[in-house]
Order: sequence, then structure tokens, then C-alpha cells
Amino acid sequence: MLVNASEMLKKAKAGHYAVGQFNINNLEWTKAILLTAQELSSPVILGVSEGAGKYMTGYKTVVGMVKGMMEELNITVPVALHLDHGSYEGCLKCVEAGFTSIMFDGSHYPIEENVAKTKELVKIVAENGMSLEAEVGSIGGEEDGVVGMGECADPKECKMVADLGIDFLAAGIGNIHGKYPANWQGLSFETLDAIQQLTGDMPLVLHGGTGIPADMIKKAIDLGVSKINVNTECQLAFAAATRKYIEEGKDEQGKGFDPRKLLAPGTEAIKATVKEKMELFGSVGKA
Repeated sequence: MLVNASEMLKKAKAGHYAVGQFNINNLEWTKAILLTAQELSSPVILGVSEGAGKYMTGYKTVVGMVKGMMEELNITVPVALHLDHGSYEGCLKCVEAGFTSIMFDGSHYPIEENVAKTKELVKIVAENGMSLEAEVGSIGGEEDGVVGMGECADPKECKMVADLGIDFLAAGIGNIHGKYPANWQGLSFETLDAIQQLTGDMPLVLHGGTGIPADMIKKAIDLGVSKINVNTECQLAFAAATRKYIEEGKDEQGKGFDPRKLLAPGTEAIKATVKEKMELFGSVGKA
């Protein structure tokens, strides 16, 4: 059932586990993630970046596909459809299209402007029964063309944004999107702890979940992280499985060129990746 993410994340925070946000790019991606969530009885958040929304022709198409698929596949676990790193305009479009959750990323604005825009959206989402994620301190790596170094958020600014009435908060703690470089310093648990102490029960979000070692993930969950975003890892698994299929010449055997056959190994690889993450995050059986 399509729900907002506040209830599932409050439960996760209280139960010391995290719900995965897995970004979707097309039908195969969505199907793989939904089936795995159902099979493992885990709540799940489907993330849609503005770039992926555009690729799938628009947010209404995404909502139609997700709702139709959940009905046809009999998905009964809680599913939130969430805009990832939304601009203010993108957030408004997703409210209109029928998303159940949005993330407003105002981290590149001066803090006053981030606060003002976040306040506006708090009112709008409340009227629509949606949940809202805000961000303080930029997450490093490349996100739809914006490259950042992975800075640490100021805990006082986090408290300021957390108090606006948002549902969960993404704070930079040295994490980055994409593959982590060899000289990566690791997560700043000091920053995370300081933020958690000021924001209390607010579920915290860890972006750039790909490539963070399992022990760091577990420690982050212990310190109040209740939502972890995974995107690159599914893409890498999908690409590797597809490459193997073609390198083995399977697309030239029989009807192996049929897209349903060609995309099947990649889809299975996404399922395996999602399963591994849900087990690590502790969300299995929590639906």
C-alpha cells in the first residue's frame, strides 16, 4: 500500500533498524524492489531523482506505474514513493502527481533560504498527508550534475531545520554519492552523535549508502539513522549481470535478444542487492 514514510521511519528509529530507500529508474527496477520487499516482508521507500523522473517521462507516469504494479503484484507491505533531492519546483510537481513523500534539498542555499522554503513545504505536505525530508550540509559526490566533497553539517543548523515540522532529516556526515574514493575519511560519527543529541526522536537519513562498510552502517543505525539511500550499488549489479549475459553470447542464442530475456539477469541482480541491504539494515520482517 502506498503510504507516506513517517510511520515506517518512526518505527525504525524506535526499533533500531533502518528502512532502505532504493532509487528506481524504470519498470525492471521498480518490479525488482517491490517483489523483494514483499518477499522479505520489509517496508520500503522508492526513491525518484528529478533526472530519473524526467527519464520516465514525468512524475505522473511514475505514480501510475508504481500504483498499477502494486495492485497487479499484490504488494501489501508499506511502500512510500519519494522524490529524492528535489528542487522546490520539483517538490510541487510531485505533490500534484500523487507522490506520498518528498525530499527538499535546500542544502546549497544559505541556511535562511533553506529554512524559508522548507517552512513553505511543511505546510503543503501536511495538507496532502505526505512526509517531508530536508537536507543540511551537502552530501559529496555527484548528484544530478552537482559535485560536492562530503562536508559535515552544523548540528545547530540541523536542529533549526528539524524544528520546522519536517518528518526526517538528511545531514552530511562525510558521506558521498557514488563510489567512495580510496582516500575517503569515513563517516563522522562525532557529527552524527552531536546532531542526534540535538534532534532527539527525529529519524535521520544517510545518503550515499553504496560502499559504506557494514560496520559503519550498523554504527550509524545505532546513532539514530533510520533511512539509508541506495542507488549506485543496484546500478553496478545490474550492469555487471547484463555485461556477463552479453559477453557469454546469450543474446545470440535462440530468442536471447528479447528484452525480457536480456534484462532478466540484471533484474535478478537488483533483487539480490536489495535483499542483502534489507538484511544489513534490519528491516526484514518489519512490515
